[in-house]
Amino acid sequence: MRRGGIPDSFLGGYAELLAEISRTGRLPRRAELDAFRETGERVAERGYGLRDLVGLYLTETRRLWGTLPGVARSATAAERARTGDALLAAVEAAVAALGEGHERAQRLAVRQEEAERREFVDDLLYGRSDLGRLAERAERFGLRLARAHAVAVASGTEKYDDVHPTVRRIERELVGRFGERDVLLATKDGRLVCIAASADKSVLRAFARLAEDPGPGYPAAVRVALGRSHSGPSGVVRSYEEALGALDLADRLGLEGVRFNAAEMLVFPVLLRDRAAMADLVRTVLGPLTQARGGAAPLLETLSVCSAAGYVNAEAARRLGVSVRTLSYRLARIRELTGYDPGDGLQRYTLETAAMGARLLGWPEKPL
Repeated sequence: MRRGGIPDSFLGGYAELLAEISRTGRLPRRAELDAFRETGERVAERGYGLRDLVGLYLTETRRLWGTLPGVARSATAAERARTGDALLAAVEAAVAALGEGHERAQRLAVRQEEAERREFVDDLLYGRSDLGRLAERAERFGLRLARAHAVAVASGTEKYDDVHPTVRRIERELVGRFGERDVLLATKDGRLVCIAASADKSVLRAFARLAEDPGPGYPAAVRVALGRSHSGPSGVVRSYEEALGALDLADRLGLEGVRFNAAEMLVFPVLLRDRAAMADLVRTVLGPLTQARGGAAPLLETLSVCSAAGYVNAEAARRLGVSVRTLSYRLARIRELTGYDPGDGLQRYTLETAAMGARLLGWPEKPL
């Protein structure tokens, strides 16, 4: 047993090779270098590091040096120099081959790990595989599925993948801050997914902040959605679907901002649960707006902006890029066409609900 606990057996015929090279001055042959590469692979597969492997061979070289026949019989300084050059060239070639084999095995291991990770993430987020087996696999990736977890999903202008610089940046920051604290970062369908134990909400908050502002030179996420906390493997699936749903709703509604919580958007699935009733509401309340010059879209936008501005006319006019007088005209036109007054509390609620439903259904661009 040698440095780092690497067995001497990994030296193979290294001593005999050095002895022959000290006598002949030749370089290692291709077959010999291939053998070193295979040794490097086997060492990596056994879990030993490259530094310890190189240390093993250099230590053996130093131990053998004075006893090598070519060194021992060198009568002059010139002969010792030639023998030393040949031996060092052989050692250099052997170490390089060992390193190539070790790195090749490491790359294969990394690719295998990534493939298994992707398969696990697919099974977890889509609710596939036996739950017991899924829980066992989860522990390998730092998750204890018996706990409650929540999922955050980020989407950007660029599709995220495992080698995207922003993904690597966020992963480094999260691991550096939280370590292996029941958290998994993965990419799925071009989005970045973070699964974390819901008892530690700081992880998902940190993920959202990093996705929103990963630092100079890294593209930021356009939207980040956080699902609610649920228990067990099926809870991860549910939280993931909630986060995806929040992203979809934010896009369809054109909501301002970057970060969205699924818990704050539960009203929208309720509104869409009965699409026929919602379509009837939109058709009945807002259908008359199609009679306006320019169609229903400008007046529908006016309703949405006024609602977002808290019906402060000056602020709503500023957001719309029109004068307060123009805004007042539009509101009067809405009253005239629909028969609903935005100044009346109950009628305003009806108008806002219909306007929200119109955005969810894509009206007036899409027919009801």
